[in-house]
Amino acid sequence: MQNIIIIGATSAMAKEVAKLYAIEKANLYLIARDSSKLDTIKQDLTVRGANTVHTVQFDANQFDSHQVLIEEAFDALGRVDALLVAHGSLPNQELCQTDSMKVIEELNTNGVSVISLLTHAATKMEQQKSGNITVITSVAGDRGRQSNYVYGAAKGMVSTFLQGLAQKISKSGVHVLDIKPGFVDTPMTAEFDKGVLWVKPEKVAEIIKNRIEKRSSVSYAPGFWSLIMFVIKLIPKIVFNRIKL
Repeated sequence: MQNIIIIGATSAMAKEVAKLYAIEKANLYLIARDSSKLDTIKQDLTVRGANTVHTVQFDANQFDSHQVLIEEAFDALGRVDALLVAHGSLPNQELCQTDSMKVIEELNTNGVSVISLLTHAATKMEQQKSGNITVITSVAGDRGRQSNYVYGAAKGMVSTFLQGLAQKISKSGVHVLDIKPGFVDTPMTAEFDKGVLWVKPEKVAEIIKNRIEKRSSVSYAPGFWSLIMFVIKLIPKIVFNRIKL
């Protein structure tokens, strides 16, 4: 029976991951900002077969609460098999371009808060000498683009942090996985026109769980994004600055 912590548990992809673990009768410790949504999710996961579902409300930008939050989660479960960090927001890029405080807020939510939580969680994982840390970042972190470079900067910061963390913590038997989804059809992207590259959160959830179980190091989800981002990163700067992405 697995013990799973999910931070940002009300996000579309996180909910689908939780459902997959509930079917396997896991013990779930769900952390998110919206307590009413957490209650609804708890009821659903219990019906689906979860052994236990514990919920905690938190604000990602209250950094002084992070250490206690992580310690209480680990204490409640005893041993943590997997930690999934999935919280975040999709900034208004145009607003960020004229409001530096909004930029700082979004960098804190999508970047700094994740790194803060991971710092405390990594210490606990190292102590138990086992487990998986998985974080949902984004392909947007691979190269800054005019349409979402504040969001991309935050995700890129987390991905770089995860690279170093993975190298350090692997010596303790802990696996670190950076999941970089492409276009995912979620409430956060409801206003976007959908095309052939878009996938449902259920698909990404299956990928995440499969890679956790295999202790995979493959980040892009779905995998075809590795080719897309390879091409985008190869575009010369002089050309890149003339196109709209």
